[in-house]
Amino acid sequence: LTGIRMRGSFKLSYYNEYKSYLSHTIVMSDDGSEEFPEEGTNLGTYEGERNEAEERHGNGKAVLPNGDTYEGEYQYGLRHGKGTYRFKSGARYIGDYAKNKKHGQGEFIYPDGSRYTGSWQDDLRNGQGTYYYVNGDTFEGEWSAHLRHGQGVYTYKETGSQYIGAWKEGKREGGGQWIHSNHKYVGGFANDQPLGEGKYVFNHIFCELKGEYILQEVPQANDEDEEEPLIITVPKWKSKQIRPLVAV
Repeated sequence: LTGIRMRGSFKLSYYNEYKSYLSHTIVMSDDGSEEFPEEGTNLGTYEGERNEAEERHGNGKAVLPNGDTYEGEYQYGLRHGKGTYRFKSGARYIGDYAKNKKHGQGEFIYPDGSRYTGSWQDDLRNGQGTYYYVNGDTFEGEWSAHLRHGQGVYTYKETGSQYIGAWKEGKREGGGQWIHSNHKYVGGFANDQPLGEGKYVFNHIFCELKGEYILQEVPQANDEDEEEPLIITVPKWKSKQIRPLVAV
């Protein structure tokens, strides 16, 4: 390990890597995915089975007042069971319903082409599921109330890099691994950024670098022509110890 140092350019590479990591995290699209409640008196047109109370009950197809369509199972006038809901925006949901809400297993294809396949509860992504982003990135793991929450794996298509670890309310939070082609970072995350004790592992040169991420204020150019520069807080890596990897 003689001669290995954390030079300034090496430090900068990790700062630039972190910025790239955040900028390539794609947001999810839920625009144009609100379903018509199918309650009240104006229910559109319907062809299918009914019960003795003339409620939609069994299999049927509805064209709703807003232009959306639903084909599948009903129970006492509500979408309940297996069905396909098509939005006029081009989005569609194929899966389970319970009392007019997406509930159980299903796939939602969003207007921008992204899609989610997995568990639903009360119209929200909840439980295990996989989201396929429009740029080719994927997230596979746990969800709660429409957000990434629990353990999960985010994979970047462009680089093949992965984050494997804990999430909280849509952000990286807790222990995780940030894996790249020739090295990985193992440590803590808070508010979607690396923070606290951790280490970089370089398998190709058989060493690991221990240290910590600390928050640092960095001035940015201000587009509003104000005298005071815009200050943002970013994580800065502080090296502590480099040592050889121990064979297991």
